[in-house]
Amino acid sequence: MIRIGFLHSVMRKDERLLLEAFRSWPDVEIVTVDDRELRFCLGSQSPLYDVVLERCINHSRALHSLRIFESQGVRCVNTSQTAWICGDKLLTSIVLAENRIPQPEVRVAFTEESALLAIEEMGYPVVLKPAVGSWGRLLAKVNDRDAAEAILEHKTTLGSYHHSIFYIQKYVEKQGRDIRSFVVGGECIAAIYRTSQHWITNTARGGTATACVPDAELAALSVRAARAVGGDIVALDIFEGTDGYIVNEINYTMEFKNSIAPTGVDIPGRIAAHVVRVAREHADG
Repeated sequence: MIRIGFLHSVMRKDERLLLEAFRSWPDVEIVTVDDRELRFCLGSQSPLYDVVLERCINHSRALHSLRIFESQGVRCVNTSQTAWICGDKLLTSIVLAENRIPQPEVRVAFTEESALLAIEEMGYPVVLKPAVGSWGRLLAKVNDRDAAEAILEHKTTLGSYHHSIFYIQKYVEKQGRDIRSFVVGGECIAAIYRTSQHWITNTARGGTATACVPDAELAALSVRAARAVGGDIVALDIFEGTDGYIVNEINYTMEFKNSIAPTGVDIPGRIAAHVVRVAREHADG
């Protein structure tokens, strides 16, 4: 019997779909692990699971829980290294650059003055993002110097530690849509277009999901980027640039509930099959 720890925060539709998918595996025991109830005693606990599947909402809880489970000899999907990289947009951009994976131009600064210089060197418009964040929150499209000065001051004065690092991305005109592709176990299994009249196209912000059949270029780029961050199961936000596809972000706790119907792909089933495969390999090894 394979024992899989299902690390979660709240049970959203995505998590319920995953638990249903695991029920088709008779030799698998799923143990739900609520991160709100976790208690660790470092260095004194033997492995409780063959594999832990991470489905947390809180990045810090996910990152640290994964690292502790790994210290106990548990194989985690995704790994703490993947969570560390993908949970920070700056670290993701560094890895993409190191692997020569196309992405929008990114500049980084640490003071209001240097950030303003970086923005004006890039040219308006730009997008200011918190290095750590999700669901398209706290993004700012900056069209001119007045807006840049105001937003930089607000981030410095009112923001948390994460807002003291200015992550500046060149705005990419995406004609009302972008692509989210899904990579599971080294394969691009599906993709959707996310369409919106707003410049932020996340489905969490009202974007509409429609089918996108991945061509060879999109599939190859998705797999290459997933491999660069060490991702077992990731979703990639991709722009259609003038010279080809470019990777915007990589998500390590991906949501997929809005993508099953338009793609016709059993995404939770594919995830469950991969996790079971990893668990068996880890148990045998």
